[in-house]
Amino acid sequence: MRDTPLSRALRAAIVGAFVFSAAAHAQDAAPEKKATDLDNVVVTARSGTDTRTKSETSYSITTIDEDRLRMQAPTSVTEAVKSVPGFWVESSGGEASGNIRARGIPVDGYGSVNLLEDGIPVQHDPALGYLNADQAFRLDETIERVEVVRGGPSSIFYSNAPAGAINFIPRQVGDTAEGLVKYTVGNYSLNRLDFWYGTPIGGGWKLGVGGFWRVDDGVRRPGFHADDGGQLRATLSKQLEHGDVSFDVKHMDDKVALYLGIPMYTDSHGDIRPAPGFNGNYGTLAGPETENLDMREAGGGTYHFDNSEGTHVKRTQVSFKFNHDLGDDWKLAEAMRYSTTDTQRNGVFPNAVGTGQSIIDQDSARRLGLVPGATALQLRYVDNPVQVFNTNGQNGNGLVVTGGIRGVTMPVNEFINDTRVLRKFEFGEQSHDVTLGYYHANFEQDFDRYSSTVLLDVRDNARLLDLVGVDANGNVVGSLTDHGYYGYGYEWEHASGKSNTNAVYLSDEWQVTPELRIDGGARWEKVTVQGYTEGKATVDLGGSPAAAKVLTGNGQFTHYDQSFDKTGWTLGANWQFSPRQGLFARWTSTFRLPNLSTYITSPTATPVLQTMDLGEAGWKYSDRLVDMYATAFYTKYNNVGFSNYVFDRNTNTSTPQTGYADTKTYGLELEGTVYPVKWFDVQFNATLQQPKYKGLRYTEVVNNAPVLRDYEDNQLIRVPRVSYRIVPGVNLLDNRLRLQFSYEYEGKRYVDTANSVRLPAYHVVNFSARYDATQQLSLYLYADNLFNSLGLTEGNPRAGELASNDVGATTFIARPILGRSFRAAAMYRF
Repeated sequence: MRDTPLSRALRAAIVGAFVFSAAAHAQDAAPEKKATDLDNVVVTARSGTDTRTKSETSYSITTIDEDRLRMQAPTSVTEAVKSVPGFWVESSGGEASGNIRARGIPVDGYGSVNLLEDGIPVQHDPALGYLNADQAFRLDETIERVEVVRGGPSSIFYSNAPAGAINFIPRQVGDTAEGLVKYTVGNYSLNRLDFWYGTPIGGGWKLGVGGFWRVDDGVRRPGFHADDGGQLRATLSKQLEHGDVSFDVKHMDDKVALYLGIPMYTDSHGDIRPAPGFNGNYGTLAGPETENLDMREAGGGTYHFDNSEGTHVKRTQVSFKFNHDLGDDWKLAEAMRYSTTDTQRNGVFPNAVGTGQSIIDQDSARRLGLVPGATALQLRYVDNPVQVFNTNGQNGNGLVVTGGIRGVTMPVNEFINDTRVLRKFEFGEQSHDVTLGYYHANFEQDFDRYSSTVLLDVRDNARLLDLVGVDANGNVVGSLTDHGYYGYGYEWEHASGKSNTNAVYLSDEWQVTPELRIDGGARWEKVTVQGYTEGKATVDLGGSPAAAKVLTGNGQFTHYDQSFDKTGWTLGANWQFSPRQGLFARWTSTFRLPNLSTYITSPTATPVLQTMDLGEAGWKYSDRLVDMYATAFYTKYNNVGFSNYVFDRNTNTSTPQTGYADTKTYGLELEGTVYPVKWFDVQFNATLQQPKYKGLRYTEVVNNAPVLRDYEDNQLIRVPRVSYRIVPGVNLLDNRLRLQFSYEYEGKRYVDTANSVRLPAYHVVNFSARYDATQQLSLYLYADNLFNSLGLTEGNPRAGELASNDVGATTFIARPILGRSFRAAAMYRF
């Protein structure tokens, strides 16, 4: 079905009709549920002396319990929240480096939501430029459940969380010893061991230990281990006479592949396909020839690039939580986290793709004279110099990629502290549950980057090419490249900085009547960033044209010292007019302050304080037949900045491209589960929205004349207007066997703000099964992307995201989802 307004409306109507018709079944046909979903206790984005359930909550929240999490078996943090409406998630880059776009806020990575572990941010800024929070966190069996808040008061209790917070909640040790061991294998050479064990150890203390180890070759096999490593954690806790205390230590040493775009083309029917000779579901340009490379640097040194490192994170994290009853109904809640994180992030980035002949023609016109005695240029293989690249169809395509060999080193030391004082005040039949909080975060970060360009043929595990000059007899007389390097040092950065944040916040939950609750809050926050960035110089290293224009440091440092502050607020109400249903509404005025990433490689940047207005109103209903939530939302995002680097192959440079605009998004979120009969249920979530740019206009010079670009009301990049996920499941053999499918649909999206390059709608089908062989032993089977969908999640950011250079191109770079894969697991509880 074509993705038209009519088809979207029909799909929405079908989803709605199915939900409500299923809910209309007789209640005696449904299974007996001990409690409804509205009875679940909420711990995220709220604070108070009393517990609060979902039925009493005045904002949108999705809970993913232990069983649901295991049946989904997400391969990444980003995959774990694909069942959350209002979130568009992109996990095609592998286990880390995902993207979440929430409720019409058009920023990449985790720039609009914060990632929490046990209620404490994994890192203060979850979008720390080349270090998203999902790179510093791994999901394993020490995590029991997930709570996801969309909008609401998340920005009052957490920094850098304007669109929500994702809270991974660890297991708690009970009064008796218990544990589990889980072993998983996959058809991409996956071997993974998870374990957790918790036990009382005397004196009221309890100890929990767990973690995972994993190795695999990757769904897109680069020819070496794609993912390798794991983590260990230990938690010591005690229930005190007037509170509780816990200490948690976790160490992670894990490296994961960074999957990037692949060459694609548009066929004669207008359909997008992988380049001939390239496997779109399983192929990757990275391979043995680009696994270990040495790049020449200024001063005679070399930069060793090891692509088997991928994104390698070594992190030690220490957390402390303390809750204490101060007496006279006053309570203290303290949460503290210190972490050290060392990240090496290596990748083979496809900067541009073109025919081999076009590359020869371009360089013949510009640089043939740099090879004395040459009358023509040829492409030849580095590992076999006598093999000439056939420009008429090598590998079935005749294409060549100009690839970026990029290495980024980024150590970060961080301290986070959150202190809250709480008290509940009673006034007759009314009450105010008040929290006063103080938040502090301090981190230091270094940043070093070095990149060079290489020429690669287009095939799985691409081979390096040299661009050589030949004489009239076809003999090689020289080369424009150096063992595949087209240009050394096209990127270079050396910078260091530190950030200091202080915030004060206040919240009040006012119980007006037993049915009506009003809650509000405000947060004032100030951030100070300081640091330096070394300036750049271009040097000629000699010996090859590839080393003629190498970027390096010039020994001159630009320093910065900036402070910013802002106040945000929220006000919401919840009317639980029935034990089974209620209404809520909320308005939030929030912000995201400039941060260290704004300056660390751009010390003279003009800071933009981004402000947002978020509105939502929803209905929730839960009984034995159905859990149903419907939320209408509105997002206005002010001064969103677009800053990306456009690669120019002719000059071997990346040029910054910047723009600013506002956005407005109206939307509807649906989620829930239907239980029409005891042995069958359907989970669902859907997002229908109109995400638009407002005021996105700028002027650029074309052929020495100014040209106005007007992208008013264009669709936000990479955000679909329609997306949904339906998960039907059956429970057989007295619930010992569960089988479920998931059907995911993502509507049409665009690569750039100009809406000039389209990403087609796509769908994905997954399957999972659980069989409880005994009370202790459970067996699992998973099939991801069962029908090998080739859904594209992004185009080529290096072609520009304001107005893509790929417009009209028949061959381009794009990143599809991972191909079909299978996993099986056995879990033993004791």
